[in-house]
Amino acid sequence: MERIKQAVKKARSQRPREAGRLSATPLPEADLNVKLEYSQTRVVELQAQQLKKNRIFAVNRNDPTSVTFDLLRTQILQKMDENNWRTIAITSPTPAVGKTVIAINLAISIVQQTNRTAMLVDFDLRQPRIGNYLGIPMEKSLNDLLDGDANLSEMLVNPGIPRLVVLPAKNAVSNPSETLSSLKISNLVSEIRDRYESRIIIFDLPSLLHSDDAIAICPKIDCILMVIANGMSTKREIEDSLSHLSKANLIGTVFNKA
Repeated sequence: MERIKQAVKKARSQRPREAGRLSATPLPEADLNVKLEYSQTRVVELQAQQLKKNRIFAVNRNDPTSVTFDLLRTQILQKMDENNWRTIAITSPTPAVGKTVIAINLAISIVQQTNRTAMLVDFDLRQPRIGNYLGIPMEKSLNDLLDGDANLSEMLVNPGIPRLVVLPAKNAVSNPSETLSSLKISNLVSEIRDRYESRIIIFDLPSLLHSDDAIAICPKIDCILMVIANGMSTKREIEDSLSHLSKANLIGTVFNKA
């Protein structure tokens, strides 16, 4: 564990600090305290058993585990606010360390603050999982937008949680790296970032070491949260991942499955 801390500290000291490019102006809390009505966004109700099976704890305020994500949320939002950042990507050195679960729980925890709204976007175009983990029916998804068969408003889903909108992907795509580096994705990131000034957008990205997918999209996103797993992420994998993120704003590292 001490080696991990040293590796992260070393990477931070070598990375130049950059001012955020964006100016975020949160909406007044009173505007978001009222019950939101979604006239265009499709609303679905989540099933408690589905969430429990997939370790989505933040939705249950009586679950002690939700406090862990509240602590993570507060640290992340403080750092993002300091730099006027509103987009954050979640990635990991390798698959199966729990980054998607972290991304979902973080998004839910963020919207528990009534002056915040959030969008959760599935950009893991090799193994999209957000829709399945939440149990969202995906009549329309990111795949339809990429194919030119739908617009953004048709794909967005409110999972019955106030102030949260999800953009799921249903299927893997054949050329994920090229897709994530495309002008179409760049325009999509700009559109969803600029639509609401108070919204935090969380992107679930592929892992760093099995492809160049995440590296292709990272320059378009303000900051990165890396997830590593106890007993799974090796020192070499962590160091290689930090090297890939040397030009990105690494906001922190989550030590998962501890």
